[in-house]
Amino acid sequence: MWRPSHFFLILCLWACLDALPVAVDKTKVSPPVEELEPPKSDTGLHYDRYLREVIDFLEKDPHFREKLHNTDMEDIKLGKLAKELDFVSHHVRTKLDELKRQEVNRLRTLIKVKQDMNGEKGMTVDHQALLKQFEHLNHMNPHTFEVEDLDRLIKSATNDLENFDKERHEDFKRYEMAKEHDRREHLKTLDEDARKKEEEHFEEIKKKHADHPKINHPVS
Repeated sequence: MWRPSHFFLILCLWACLDALPVAVDKTKVSPPVEELEPPKSDTGLHYDRYLREVIDFLEKDPHFREKLHNTDMEDIKLGKLAKELDFVSHHVRTKLDELKRQEVNRLRTLIKVKQDMNGEKGMTVDHQALLKQFEHLNHMNPHTFEVEDLDRLIKSATNDLENFDKERHEDFKRYEMAKEHDRREHLKTLDEDARKKEEEHFEEIKKKHADHPKINHPVS
């Protein structure tokens, strides 16, 4: 079971605290002492999984983890923490590249599913233009996870948590569920051998999107 990381807790608490009302007369009111509860595993953001996986891998890097624990929220907001990405290990950078490629592929698939569900099946899709609506990554570079990607992810997650548009995020989740439902329904129509081959092909495609192309980062 996934446990919220230090970074994730800070991000969520920062968003919540920024949204709290300020007009309170502390001379007349004695607020009850309450313990802060960790946020739920799912933020409700349609890119929740990508957010969690990026954070988890960054916290595995000793340098980044140290900087995280010694950086205040104002500096994080200004993008200073994102610049520390240049100093994380080669292994972590390679994994982040893989996660970004998977996320870009997921978004492209969602765009196609959304188009089909809206009765626009068969129309040409300009993925580059449509990817602009997703601000949590740099879509112009779909292969590597860079400082700009981390900066965008932090700022987008914070902004989206502060100004949560439930309908928008639920729509994208619905498109993803519809895509998986169609795939599973198709599998039911196949015999055992064909189903096995289809599943193997599906896994190969996932691996292909995750592994290609490989980009070598300078060893930190």
